[in-house]
Amino acid sequence: MKSMDLLIGQVIRFDGDPFRDGPGAARHHGHGAVAVEGGRIVDVGEAALLRPRYPQARVHDHGQRLISAGFIDAHVHYPQTAIIASWGKRLIDWLNSYTFPEEMRFSDPAYAMEIANRYLDLVLARGTTTVCTYATIHPTSVDAIFTAARARGMRLFAGKTCMDRNAPEGLRDTARSAYDDSKALLRKWHGVDRLSYVITPRFSPTSTPEQLAALGALWREYPDCLMQTHLSEQTDEIAWVRDLFPQARDYLDTYESQGLLREGALYGHAIHLTERERARLIEAGASLIHCPTSNTFIGSGLFDMTLAQHLRVGLATDTGGGSNFSMLPTMAAAYEVAQLRGQSLHPAQLWWLATQGSARALHAEDRIGNLAPGMEADLVVIDLASTPAIEQATRRAEDLWQQLFPTIMMGDDRAIAEVWVNGHRRAP
Repeated sequence: MKSMDLLIGQVIRFDGDPFRDGPGAARHHGHGAVAVEGGRIVDVGEAALLRPRYPQARVHDHGQRLISAGFIDAHVHYPQTAIIASWGKRLIDWLNSYTFPEEMRFSDPAYAMEIANRYLDLVLARGTTTVCTYATIHPTSVDAIFTAARARGMRLFAGKTCMDRNAPEGLRDTARSAYDDSKALLRKWHGVDRLSYVITPRFSPTSTPEQLAALGALWREYPDCLMQTHLSEQTDEIAWVRDLFPQARDYLDTYESQGLLREGALYGHAIHLTERERARLIEAGASLIHCPTSNTFIGSGLFDMTLAQHLRVGLATDTGGGSNFSMLPTMAAAYEVAQLRGQSLHPAQLWWLATQGSARALHAEDRIGNLAPGMEADLVVIDLASTPAIEQATRRAEDLWQQLFPTIMMGDDRAIAEVWVNGHRRAP
């Protein structure tokens, strides 16, 4: 017989998209409950109704703490765990100085496994229950992160990073090997437990047209997979792409012309878009992944959040270009970036981006990112008074948003009271 758990506390869930439907799309139960059984959410509502409905359930009473869907980090580079917060200048300098030397080490299966385990433990302790990550060119790096995620029962998206030019010799594959390795890994891992393979060209400057075409062909063979890459992160990167692809209409066209633009495409950053690119992304139904701490850390620019009214937009730390492993400061950075563009984001929109918004970007909103019957039971319990500074602010709060916003802006791993993965309590 399956055992049932009943988590009691304040509860936040979404009945709609707060970017399109306003903050009222979020639903708040001041004294709510979430019933979990067999790795699934079976009921959500007021505690007074759910307690007598499930008298045999194990009760976990969290008082005034907030129960939410677990955070979803939609764009990370787990192999960069050890080099996070390294001083750098621009994107290309940072890649050459830190990223590429570190990624060379992932040819060693033991090192790849060590970092995969460390990375997932770090993010779980910060309330993140799903990530979509780049690996390195080494198949061992994909095996390591999927093995580590499977051992933890996590839903995880990952793919072998493909590069056949403008990278050190030890980090280059070919159009043929990128296709063959990716296909073999896809067939090995995609759909196993809660794991999904993602076709992963790093970005156009490190892939020839032939490699991009080979990966486009692979995506046509396996259309249920996602495809992830980078787009228009920095202005000098865009100029580089223009030199490398003189026949392309713009940066997006380097992917579009090779069959790498449609629903299921995930483009990280997407800051400096032309009008044609914006229109085609909307028409194609692509997803954009906002990486605010990375964009400010490397000096890339300010993402236009009005795109969330037209496209699937997720939120991400972009470890290790981003400067932390937590979605709380990532939400804070998203708020600050929007402020600099004259776009004020409501706390409901920020929380949506880190949960259901990222799930939608990954085309997994029917499984993760929200609290509703039938959803997978990935949960985080948030202490809304985790530090004296936050506690004194929330004590004055008159509604949920005034309670929650100080944690968004000042919260860290101390705010994470409990994490559940696939119906099992994991951390802290």
